[in-house]
Order: sequence, then C-alpha cells, then structure tokens
Amino acid sequence: MTAQKFDEQTTTSLEAAAFQKLVAHLRQRTDVQNIDLMNLAGFCRNCLSRWYREAAEAQGLTLSDLEAREIIYGMPYSEWKSRYQPASSPAQDAAFAEARKPHS
Repeated sequence: MTAQKFDEQTTTSLEAAAFQKLVAHLRQRTDVQNIDLMNLAGFCRNCLSRWYREAAEAQGLTLSDLEAREIIYGMPYSEWKSRYQPASSPAQDAAFAEARKPHS
C-alpha cells in the first residue's frame, strides 16, 4: 500500500492539525514527565518548543526559548514545572544516562 500524496498546502495543514493535537494531548497529560518522554521517545516538550522556535526563526520571526515553551506548555514553563514536574527518580536518571551512551 502506498501513502496518498497531497499537495503542499494540504500536507502542511494536516501536519499542523496533528501537531496541535499532540500539543493539546501533552498539555492534558501532565502526569507524563519529560524525562519519561526522553527515555522512551528521545524527545520531550522542551524539544518540541525548541523545534517550534527554530521553525519561527527559519521564517524570520523572533521567539525566545521561554516564549516557545509557553506556547507548548500552555503556561509559563516555571509554573508548569512547579505544578507538575517532581524531581526525577534514580531509575529515571539511570535510564536517561543509559539512553545517552554512544552506540557501539
């Protein structure tokens, strides 16, 4: 089976809608910690905010890291951290360190 091809505008619109759903989902799932996302998927909310900032910059727009994080988190990052981000566990830290080891 071959994936259907869409024109560029339709593709961009579909990608934007999927991204918006992902951001909304992550805002709802405050129980999912960034370190867990990093350990399982190799990216987290902070990565998404950085990619968002980089996309803005590619279009000549100025956006700080904190502004981009607020867009992704739906609130200032410091507020999100104080509300939802407990300290990582030793097991999470070990998994993070293991995932960061260079592959042989």
